Amino acid sequence: MIIALALMTMSQATPQQWPQHSMDRPRPPVVNPAPPPGHAIVLFAGKDLSQWRSDADSSAAKWIVKDGYVEVKPGTGTMASARGFGDVQLHIEWATPAVARGEGQERGNSGIFLMGIYELQVLDSYQNDTYPDGQAGAIYGQNPPLVNPTRGPGQWQAYDVIFHRPRFKPDGSLDKPARMTVLLNGVLIQDNFELVGPTANRQQPPYRAHADKLPLKLQDHGNPTRFRNIWVRELE
Repeated sequence: MIIALALMTMSQATPQQWPQHSMDRPRPPVVNPAPPPGHAIVLFAGKDLSQWRSDADSSAAKWIVKDGYVEVKPGTGTMASARGFGDVQLHIEWATPAVARGEGQERGNSGIFLMGIYELQVLDSYQNDTYPDGQAGAIYGQNPPLVNPTRGPGQWQAYDVIFHRPRFKPDGSLDKPARMTVLLNGVLIQDNFELVGPTANRQQPPYRAHADKLPLKLQDHGNPTRFRNIWVRELE
C-alpha cells in the first residue's frame, strides 16, 4: 500500500507526457514489496549504528543498541544519519517507555526531523493530552494529525512517510514548499500537507534555501524512546 502511495504521489506530480495507453511509456521498475523493499536504504536493522553519527560533532552515535532496537540515551544528543536525503519514503517504528512518566510533552518525547529541519513528532499520546500540534503524528508546531491512532505506552508503532523537500529559486527564495504525507499504524494522519517552513518552538520562521539532501535526525529529548526497522526509499 505504501509503495503504491509513493508511486501515485510521483505520477500525480509529473506532467502528462505520453498518449493514453502508450506502449512506449517506460514501465515502473519491479521491486520486492517485502519490508524493506529490495532497493531501500536500510538505516537501522537492529544491530549497529554504523549509518548514524552524533549530530553535535559527527562522532560515533552514542545511543543504546539492544534486542533489535536503538534507545535514546538521554543527554548524549540528537542522532543524525551519515548520509543526506531529499525526497523520500521513510519507514520507522518507535515505542515510548512502557512505564509512563510525566504529562503532556514530558511523556516519551522525541522527534523525527526530515532533512534535519522538518519535524514529525514522537510522543506518548495515548490518553495523554497536550497541544494538538505537538502530539504524536503532528508536524510539530504546524499541523495536528487528522486522527489519533496511537497505541499504549511501550507498544511498537509505525510511521510511513512520503516527504517531498522544498524547492528554491536561483535567488534563494521559495519556489515550492515541502510536503508530507504520513500514516501512523496504517492510518492516514497527514494528507500531503504543505509545511509553512522549518520546525521551531513557539515561532514559525520562514524557509531558507538549503542543500537538496541533508541528514535525517532523531531527537534526544531526554526520554528513553526506542526506534527500530528504519529504512528509506529515495524518490527521484
